[in-house]
Amino acid sequence: MTRTMEDLSHPPDDSDTAARRLLRLLADGASAEELAAVPGADQESGRLALRVQRTLSQHRRRENQLSALFDTAGDLAASRDLDAVLQAIVRRARMLLGTDTAYLTLPDEAAGDTYMRVTDGSVSALFQGLRLELGEGLGGLVAQTARPYATPDYRTDARFHHTRTIDAGVVDEGLVGILGVPLLLGSHAGSGGGSAGDGKVIGVLFAADRSPRPFTPDEVALLCSLAAHAAIAIDTARALEDTRAALADLAEANAVIREHAAAMQRAEEAHDRLTDLVLRGGEISAVAEAVSQLLGGGITVHDPQGQLLTGPPAGGEPYPDAVAESRVHGRAIEHRGRWICAVLAGQELLGSLVLTDRPLLEDADRRLFERASVVTALLLLLRRSVAETENRVRGELLTDLLNSPERDPDGLVERGRRLGVDLRRPHLLLVAQVPDQARSKLAGAAAQVLFGRGGISAEHGGALVLLLPGEPCLAPGAVARSVAAQLGQLTGLTVTVGAAAPATGPAALVAAHEEALRCLRGLHVLGRTGDGASSADLGFLGVLLGDGHDVSGFVGQALGPLLDYDARRGTELVRTLQAYFACGGSLTRAKDELHVHVNTVVQRLDRVEALLGTDWNTPERALELQLALRLHRLADA
Repeated sequence: MTRTMEDLSHPPDDSDTAARRLLRLLADGASAEELAAVPGADQESGRLALRVQRTLSQHRRRENQLSALFDTAGDLAASRDLDAVLQAIVRRARMLLGTDTAYLTLPDEAAGDTYMRVTDGSVSALFQGLRLELGEGLGGLVAQTARPYATPDYRTDARFHHTRTIDAGVVDEGLVGILGVPLLLGSHAGSGGGSAGDGKVIGVLFAADRSPRPFTPDEVALLCSLAAHAAIAIDTARALEDTRAALADLAEANAVIREHAAAMQRAEEAHDRLTDLVLRGGEISAVAEAVSQLLGGGITVHDPQGQLLTGPPAGGEPYPDAVAESRVHGRAIEHRGRWICAVLAGQELLGSLVLTDRPLLEDADRRLFERASVVTALLLLLRRSVAETENRVRGELLTDLLNSPERDPDGLVERGRRLGVDLRRPHLLLVAQVPDQARSKLAGAAAQVLFGRGGISAEHGGALVLLLPGEPCLAPGAVARSVAAQLGQLTGLTVTVGAAAPATGPAALVAAHEEALRCLRGLHVLGRTGDGASSADLGFLGVLLGDGHDVSGFVGQALGPLLDYDARRGTELVRTLQAYFACGGSLTRAKDELHVHVNTVVQRLDRVEALLGTDWNTPERALELQLALRLHRLADA
């Protein structure tokens, strides 16, 4: 409290002594100037009064500082965010000491130095980016010794290891008087510079002025107390951050565990379902459906040639390169957003599985997909074993049919019915041949080719005979070429296949077998070993080799477009072509033969080329056309 003008204007009573007036002024909180102006006070009393006044002022200041320090501790304890804690520490340090700036450095464990973490009142980017090695500058010394240091003028203080970088930052910020105290955990720095004991320095707190300033022991102690609270707050905030990170890791781990548990449950369910399918002798379509439901994607199954065995027609393609890679590694392969797994029995490729609509496949689901390929292989092997057994029994029927068809035709038909082969329906008969030493491979390959097609095969007369259900419109030559290619791929051998037109009944099938044999011999004579064809594919040679000598069919195949054109338009293309060949290809002699202008002959031959193709006059085609023209003329006659 300050003295009023009334107290100063009225002189004291005679009973009041100078000492009592001094005590009253001290009780009222008078200033040092007021105490010095008391009349009648001796020198000793005045000196004691001033000492008491200074002590009371220090206590009041200390009380205010402690109150502010307690408030700071409460604020720091309430904060949970590390950045907010650091910012509050620096701001409160600047406020308590009344400095121009305050800042805080933290150690960088990876780099092995300390860096400027938070500043308050700083204007220099160079200063804010400073890094200090251990022992460098005032801050480096504080961090190294775990003791507070203060300097009234940093630039001229030789106690510190000055570096060009640090001095440049301090000058750029304009700092002169600096106080730094350690942030300690596990011990406390003594007031004004006591020992740090075994405490761990986790940072350094600074307060600085841009003018020379000697920091008092009370100010050093105050900043040390703030640093002690700050260290605890920082450690607590870090612990909370670590706890939050640990909780996040636990949540993530829990999610992984739940996902793994779900995958294990799917795997267990898949194992049970697939095992049940195998034990019940289920179809591969059931395997595909079960795996599709378990993995939530589309499943298609393909044979070794890539043909679809089961699954949606618009499903995944097999992609031969991906199947080959999966076969080499024995694992499912991701290819163009789809998963492909080879179906293997040892080193033999039985087919492939394709999974769509699942671009990402976790390890557990991937193993489930691969397990499905193993189950599929097992089912395919079971089916093939059953088919081979049935084929052997049916093969006996085919052998008896070719050896003695006339003995009991009705009995053969009835045997076929019991075996699931209806001989009263059209069947395509093919004869396949390989070198004698490799004949054993052909039977197994034929079983794979016939698998799922309802056909039968048997060895007969040094060759392999295949009987396939067919229709009268079926192109036997195309089937023969396809079967030759498949058998060659499966055996790695050169396979030649002769075919006959679809036939019905035992007698007709025997005749078809003889025609297919003649066609096979014709292919060898023509040097077309490794090819497949029917008598119709061999042109006029087929007429000679074919059973029944289908002259009209050969003529229709060779001259059909010209005959139809002449019939519709009333032209003479066939007669013109005949005259052209008869005259040795001479246009002049042909026009005399036909009694027309040479341009007319040219125009007619252009029309022939448009109808028959540009190769109509090649030697091989010309020979067939001339033979067809002669047969046609003889037939007309």
